[in-house]
Amino acid sequence: MRRLNWKSTASYVALLGGAYTLALFFSSFFGSGIDDTAYDKMFNAYRAQPWQPEVVLLAIDELTLADTAGIRGIRGPLARALRLAAAARPSVIALDVILADRGASAVEDADLSQALHSTPNLVLSSDLIEQGPIWQDPRPEFIGSAPLAHVSAQPDPDGVTRTILLERYAGKTRRWALALQAFSVSRRAQILEDLGVGLGGLNEKTLHIGSMAIPIQLKRERPGADPQRLMRVRFFPPGMTAPRISLKDLLDHPEQAARLTGKAVFIGLTAQNVDVRDRLFTPLGRLPGIEIHAAAFETMARGLFLTDVKPYWVIAVSVALMIAIGLAFRYLPGWWAYGAGALILFSAMLIPYVFFVNQRVFPFSITASVAWLGTLTAASYYHLVVRRSLRIEQASRERYQQAMHFVTHEMRTPLSAIQGSSELISRFPLTEEKRKQIALLINSESKRLARMVEIFLNVERLSAGQMELKREPVSVRDMVALCVDRVRPLGERKHIGITLLEIAEELTLSGDRELLEYACYNLLTNAVKYSPQNTEVTVSAARDDARIRIAVRDQGIGMDQKEVKQIFQKFYRTKKAEESGEVGTGIGLSIVQQIVEQHGGRIDVTSQPGQGSCFTLVMPAAAGAPMITTAERH
Repeated sequence: MRRLNWKSTASYVALLGGAYTLALFFSSFFGSGIDDTAYDKMFNAYRAQPWQPEVVLLAIDELTLADTAGIRGIRGPLARALRLAAAARPSVIALDVILADRGASAVEDADLSQALHSTPNLVLSSDLIEQGPIWQDPRPEFIGSAPLAHVSAQPDPDGVTRTILLERYAGKTRRWALALQAFSVSRRAQILEDLGVGLGGLNEKTLHIGSMAIPIQLKRERPGADPQRLMRVRFFPPGMTAPRISLKDLLDHPEQAARLTGKAVFIGLTAQNVDVRDRLFTPLGRLPGIEIHAAAFETMARGLFLTDVKPYWVIAVSVALMIAIGLAFRYLPGWWAYGAGALILFSAMLIPYVFFVNQRVFPFSITASVAWLGTLTAASYYHLVVRRSLRIEQASRERYQQAMHFVTHEMRTPLSAIQGSSELISRFPLTEEKRKQIALLINSESKRLARMVEIFLNVERLSAGQMELKREPVSVRDMVALCVDRVRPLGERKHIGITLLEIAEELTLSGDRELLEYACYNLLTNAVKYSPQNTEVTVSAARDDARIRIAVRDQGIGMDQKEVKQIFQKFYRTKKAEESGEVGTGIGLSIVQQIVEQHGGRIDVTSQPGQGSCFTLVMPAAAGAPMITTAERH
């Protein structure tokens, strides 16, 4: 489990909340097309258990039209087919042929009128002419007592018919959908409405036919328009179609009428080469209108209604997905988190199909966008957390290595002194006075070693934010003089003079005395180490407005500007420094820089190869110290 503090957890939750909001925004504005495409794919993927359909199609197909010399000659054969179908006593006959004009022969019109009037449980079709709008009804001599129903299609914006309009109006005249009217006639029950208020204040009238409640999907064509009442059509699944009898085959073989007994017979055009407008795109491909009406009837007959899930289901499922993603990447380690994320993504793609199998329509775009955006957000945050942990671990490793180098670099001299002194005591007979001197030296060097360890630990704690910097007044003159005294023996061995210029007594710094002494001492030892014999090191200190400048100038090997820019990098040593034979690891100046920066100061360096260097500590003066103007300094 990754350890996150409460601020990191709050940031994580806020990011996931933002991803969830963005997913909802995306699905609201761009999800309609994605949902429709997923809906069609689910129709093609679903394999339902086969059943015996109630509907039978009496098809006016290519063979029928070829035998009747086209659609104009269909009325005589249609009259004969109606008499054969009526004799078989079907539950309803729905005729999807608009009989609004005169036929080719008055005799055939009269024959068809007589056949229509003698056909029980008949439903005739009517079309809406949008220019009016007015109803294009059958001629009065054909109607008789048969109810009229509309056959208008209502494709979605992408041109695919997924629903039927349950009702249409022309003025105050209403027509029910052909499938709905046929279902009402087949059940010998009226279409009843219960007035209610739907989601968003839409006027929702629940339709009832006997004990069957017809679920309604409300939709507005444009803002401000009256809502339309639609029903999703449960088309026959792939591999299954409504039984079909060619009208010509029925006329040639009247015994085929026995297949219509007790069935809902839909008579309509199925030929592909007559009117392309009568063939509509559906989730299962292009189908003739009569097959869409038959599928809508079968939807009602078997109660296979596809209804949209309630909004609270959408919210609950999408929030659960986001929570699952957040918990997976919050608590699971490594590849387990990514594996769980992939599993949640797969589940999100599968959820709409599970609802579809159970006759519910769940918007695919919401689960997909929530899952993808949530996973990407959580995985990105997890990646950043892991990288941050790696950086912290790497920094700790570097500090450990720095500690080792510090030990070898800074502690070699006191350890050598202690080791050499102890060997003298143990191997040679010494006078009491000499033993006492050596004991004092061992004690002094051990204390110096202890101070070095303490200094190093303090620098590390300050860098890691585990320790607050001490704030005590430090006299610049006393501090610099002490460091010069400690370095002077090293300079004498190399015949290097160390000159301490006059330092004003009132110059005072505020900070950790031991850390500041170490910084000054390190600059002095470097100046002596990398200077040739018979040269001089000059130390000075002065106030410049609110800053105190402590300068160490030597006449040593010097550096070019490229080397000056790199001198404070850990473990970096110039080429001349390595060739000088002086022992070092290149870490001392890095520690000095950390100390100075922790005190709010900086280090200025000027240097030229062969002419020496000047390292200047620019530190803030202690508050309350007297200001010295430029004129006073001169």
